Amino acid sequence: MPTELIQQAVAHWSKSLARNTLNCDASKTKPVVEGMLTRMVGLTLEAEGCQAPIGARCDVLTPTGKKVETEVVGFSGDKLYLMPTSDIRGLVPNSRVIPTSHSSAVNVGFQLLGRVIDGRGRPLDDKGALKTRHHMPLEGRQINPLRRTPIRQPIDVGVRAINALTSIGRGQRMGLFAGSGVGKSVLLGMMTKYTDADVVVVALIGERGREVREFVQEILGEDGLQKAVVVAAPADSSPLMRIHGAMQATSIAEYYRDQGKNVLLLMDSLTRFAQAQREISLAIGEPPATKGYPPSVFARLPQLVERAGNGDQNSGSITAFYTVLVEGDDHNDPIADAARAILDGHIVLSRQLAESGQYPAIDIEASISRLAPQIMSKENLQRVQFFRKHYSLYQQNRDLINVGAYQAGSDAEIDLAIRMQPELMNFLSQDMHQAVSLTESYNQLESLVKKQQTTARNPVNTLQNNSNMPAQPEPDINGGRA
Repeated sequence: MPTELIQQAVAHWSKSLARNTLNCDASKTKPVVEGMLTRMVGLTLEAEGCQAPIGARCDVLTPTGKKVETEVVGFSGDKLYLMPTSDIRGLVPNSRVIPTSHSSAVNVGFQLLGRVIDGRGRPLDDKGALKTRHHMPLEGRQINPLRRTPIRQPIDVGVRAINALTSIGRGQRMGLFAGSGVGKSVLLGMMTKYTDADVVVVALIGERGREVREFVQEILGEDGLQKAVVVAAPADSSPLMRIHGAMQATSIAEYYRDQGKNVLLLMDSLTRFAQAQREISLAIGEPPATKGYPPSVFARLPQLVERAGNGDQNSGSITAFYTVLVEGDDHNDPIADAARAILDGHIVLSRQLAESGQYPAIDIEASISRLAPQIMSKENLQRVQFFRKHYSLYQQNRDLINVGAYQAGSDAEIDLAIRMQPELMNFLSQDMHQAVSLTESYNQLESLVKKQQTTARNPVNTLQNNSNMPAQPEPDINGGRA
């Protein structure tokens, strides 16, 4: 080969090498170091030979080339603890582990409205692929508490008992405490359809798969779905997927808030989110603390809940309802107790009221909104106190009234509570297909209270003949009641 050709080839390759070196330096590309799968216990995978931070994604390859998505949830020495987000069948010892990304992002946009997606953002409704152009971090971003807009405006949820008696402010975070089968899903569906919020984000976390379709098609319906986004991670999903479902729904709500929208976030349930975190924590060796829940569970709850609320001066709000399952109707459950401490109030659904046929089965005595004094007028607060006082007074003396031990006329307040009872129960009841606006709720409460206050100021001698008051039986010869 002539010397000139050799020199030209060397010069060409030298320029090519220099150009590629500059490109690598500019992009700061680092080689990906793969590892291998060494151990699997339960749902926890152990990998060696690679490095990745907490929260990073890794692909584990099966011999057939199938990719199993995982996330780094812990480490010990040179070992990484991975938690899969999908089916792990097909994995074998020494499978390749390839780190893919350092953080998780959520696809967001107004194209999500009317859609049902899973915990990874994939559509479940057979309406075609999602074409979104924006992204939000899965973990969210912290907001300076001094920059949050104060809560001053009420939100209309379309439920009379909540609107009037436990008024909720825009940006407030409420708990919905209930056992199984007392109507919390129906109540969530009513709020989704009848609220005046701009956007509704519904997160169905850890619930039965049958309930997802039932909620979307029967409770929510096409009309309610038009301004809603449903994120479903049912009970048969991996614990990591259930956690991602809750975090993804919150990220979607944050995006709409940043666009200036007033968002209503409904999460069913916060308890399933905590249980998923418990499964992961116990699997990687964290010791249990309170009734089987490791400490990390109680650290995770405020991290999720604090992402809701009002944004800064130029953004909207996220009003959130988190359902909390009280196992065996025990309201001292660790998760229920922790949730009460970090939320801005709670609404309790009573099994006794549900079994008596009252829907929604809201226990007004046990329910409270901590921000009601800030968003309600002084007059409305006084009417709520009047309502609660006489409702509670009747409940305290209910047994005496039912067995005929209470003597009419013994106490004027109890007599008034007895007369008010039918109207109070009617006020608390509402058909699931009926919407009652915030203004209507206040007006109906005002009408009820004024009527009863007028009756109390102008008493008539009809207490013994009042049809709502049980008749007093004659005592028997032994001095007891007949």
